[in-house]
Amino acid sequence: MKKTKITIRWPNNKETYASEGDNWFSTAEKAGLEIPTGCLTGSCGACEIDVNGQTVRACVSGIKNNKKCLLNVSLITDPFWEK
Repeated sequence: MKKTKITIRWPNNKETYASEGDNWFSTAEKAGLEIPTGCLTGSCGACEIDVNGQTVRACVSGIKNNKKCLLNVSLITDPFWEK
């Protein structure tokens, strides 16, 4: 069975391609972006991103396919986690 490639459009207007279950962090890195991290267990929320309007914690969520096969990602900023 052939895996469907999922198109992801990032805030810097770059597009990358991923398969279902791929890691958000490495896929963002391919687009030249870094998703902030904190606890890496899903507790703190530092890695939250918006995917097509839904908030996702990147550290505990893999990339999921949707019927559109285009995921629009926005990075969430929190002054507490900024350097």
